[in-house]
Amino acid sequence: MATFMFSSLFLLLFLCCATNSTLITSSEQGNDYLISSHIVSHAAVEKQSHLRFYWHETDYGPNRTTVIVAQAPEFKKSLSLFSEVRVSDDPLRTGPDKNSNLVGKAQGILVAAGLYKTEFLVTMNFVFTDGECNGSTIAVLGHNDILTTVREMPIVGGSGLFRFARGYMQLRTYLFEQKIDYAVLECNVFVNHY
Repeated sequence: MATFMFSSLFLLLFLCCATNSTLITSSEQGNDYLISSHIVSHAAVEKQSHLRFYWHETDYGPNRTTVIVAQAPEFKKSLSLFSEVRVSDDPLRTGPDKNSNLVGKAQGILVAAGLYKTEFLVTMNFVFTDGECNGSTIAVLGHNDILTTVREMPIVGGSGLFRFARGYMQLRTYLFEQKIDYAVLECNVFVNHY
């Protein structure tokens, strides 16, 4: 009986040492870019937040918030705006009115990617500057077919309150004034985060 227990203890000790030496060996074989790797505790509680705000975009005039920075010369007269690249720093507000509370900014790039239809590739950071979300961001990367009633774009990340963010944003055109190129977009954001 004592021999059996001694053998079992020896086997257990041997397996522990073999496992540790294997881990040390694999980290010494050129994986110097991997700083650490560990199992994440499932004890953290994942939350889902729903945010609603209004994205105000002005493309023309002295108070414009979106600027065209490039377009291929052969597509200057394209009805779909193909190849146009815009940089934005648009206000995010609690309501559709220009005087509603400012809660943040939509900063990023929009690229007209549709050859025959007005569709944009949107790479945008929503930077929150007010309330509980102050200092946090949500990153969106997706397709925006501006003539569709409801557009959906994926949330690919975030910072601050929205670290490890994932989810989606639904976008609706609330108002578009073509004469002055002013648009208000209703944003409903559904974001999972820790």
